[in-house]
Amino acid sequence: MVRALGDLESTIMDRMWSYRRPASVRDVLEDLRREREIAYTTVMTVMDKLHKKGLLRRHPVGKAYVYETVSSKEAYTAGLMRETLASGGNQAATLVHFLERLSPEEAAALESALRVYPPKGRQE
Repeated sequence: MVRALGDLESTIMDRMWSYRRPASVRDVLEDLRREREIAYTTVMTVMDKLHKKGLLRRHPVGKAYVYETVSSKEAYTAGLMRETLASGGNQAATLVHFLERLSPEEAAALESALRVYPPKGRQE
């Protein structure tokens, strides 16, 4: 199950995804402190929760942990989209409503994605 993130969880995950490398709590803390005042223990607690949710993996380095993302932001977002679609009742109706609201740029991105990876059973 993919879980939606709270504000601070989302901010920390966005930072972790942007790094594209493992990072310590201290690395994330220093980055966040450029924009806001925040305690080390707060960042540590949230990163521990993200680890327990399966979004970050960690390994010990000295007395601390170094964290890295388990999957890409795009894979995480796709998981949220799938779960939302599955919980929406009538999937076809949900998809129609979704498609009706796509911007021209989003529609073009969907068309590109379908050319790269056509749905199962669809042959071109």
